Amino acid sequence: MNRSSAVIKHLKRTGRFVLDLVELHIPTLVFATLFVVFILQIFNRYFFRPLMWPEELALIAFIWTALLGGLYAKRMERHVVFTVIYDQASPRVQLWMRLAGNVLLVTAFLIALAPSWDYVDFMAFKKSNVLRIPMNWAFSPFIVFLVFMTGRLVRDIVLDILHLLGRRSEGAR
Repeated sequence: MNRSSAVIKHLKRTGRFVLDLVELHIPTLVFATLFVVFILQIFNRYFFRPLMWPEELALIAFIWTALLGGLYAKRMERHVVFTVIYDQASPRVQLWMRLAGNVLLVTAFLIALAPSWDYVDFMAFKKSNVLRIPMNWAFSPFIVFLVFMTGRLVRDIVLDILHLLGRRSEGAR
């Protein structure tokens, strides 16, 4: 094995680790946190006195879980889709529909990236009411979502263009 293939193998392994961390492990950990504090909040409400911090932490954890979990859903192609018209189209028309939809999404996400970054950066001054967590921490997964989802969509666009040009098989999708 030459040096360049070893570097490529290391980069692929590192990339897979980062994807798994962001799309699978962090959302799992945050969802477990959400679940535990939600149960704690209910328990305290009925048996002791209500706590404020579990509600705030659960809301922030929900944001993180939904956004980062959505990335994993995209990886596994498990997003909810409505395909009544798509399913009736020929494979070639489906390819063009996918291309058009993905190009529109990439365009929208790229347009939204800079203003979203500015907003998340702006929210650094505000802290949550009870836990005093900086609100940019609460909203930062949206930036991660935009960047990672754009990357996945660009990959899908490239694969569909290669298929359109006859350089890859339909089963590779």
